Amino acid sequence: MHASIRAASALARAAQSNTTSTTSSAALAMSTAAATKGRSRNQPKRAPKPVNQEFVEKMKVRKTHKRWNYARIFQKTDIRVGPISEPRTLAHYHNTLSEDLLYLTYRHGVTFSPQKRPEHDPENPYTRHRPAPQPKGGKGLRPAAPPTDAANVVKLEKIVLHTHVKEAQTNRQAILSAMALFRQLSGELEKQGGQDSSSGVVVCRARKQSSSFRITKNLPIAVKVELRGEKMYEFINSLAEFVLPRMRDFAGIVMPPPSASMNTPSAMSGVVAFGLPPSAMSLFPQVEVNFDSYPRSHGFHIEFITNARGKDAQNKARALVSGFRIPLVRK
Repeated sequence: MHASIRAASALARAAQSNTTSTTSSAALAMSTAAATKGRSRNQPKRAPKPVNQEFVEKMKVRKTHKRWNYARIFQKTDIRVGPISEPRTLAHYHNTLSEDLLYLTYRHGVTFSPQKRPEHDPENPYTRHRPAPQPKGGKGLRPAAPPTDAANVVKLEKIVLHTHVKEAQTNRQAILSAMALFRQLSGELEKQGGQDSSSGVVVCRARKQSSSFRITKNLPIAVKVELRGEKMYEFINSLAEFVLPRMRDFAGIVMPPPSASMNTPSAMSGVVAFGLPPSAMSLFPQVEVNFDSYPRSHGFHIEFITNARGKDAQNKARALVSGFRIPLVRK
């Protein structure tokens, strides 16, 4: 009896061991198949899809055009504003004033003879290699007037507006009001409209230090602006039509007496200069519309710079300025 029990238990153990080995081998086979399923080494490679070359070329062309459009939109362009219409004052100069000035300033029988520096006799061997002698007297050579013809008619080159802000010596922010007024009055900005010659409103600094005037070196104390071209004639039009007729205490630009010397540097420079009080700033139509937005008003100097040089240059410049309806009075 005991022998039969032992034999039965031995058979059960053998059957259980066979079942376990079969299960483990099946699990091992499944895990191996799962591990090798994602691998591409044992599997044959798929053939690549055919490439549509026409589509590739179209995409390249589209990308190139897109980049070119972006470059065309954001590229730096040099815009230069040309003349649109001629100002009325400039047309008056070309049509009427230039011919009248040629008639008034013409001198019959006067030839152009430029003044020369003294020289040694080139035939004298004792002075051949010596430096040129200096002109006699304390004054230098005066420029000779060019010949009077249609090419040398006196004309306006530029107008310079200048003002000195005394309050800027103690408060540097006081110069901002003068800068804003000059920018509104002239409409000039640095390199405006592609014009490289346009410097806009320039802040002038002190070149030297002065303890008596309480000025230190490089201290901003003044503002100036140069007007050229159309804006120069627009300023003359505003000055002659809106500002000077409304100033009761302005009789005209004061001229020197007839006995004044005509050989001074100022008489040969061809520049007409005068000043206006602070009350004149509010009379310009460019500033009058929003004059209340500025902290204060400033008086300023106006310089009409012409191409006249040499003898009678001052009289030619005055004749030109009077032709623009700006009065002149004698002392």
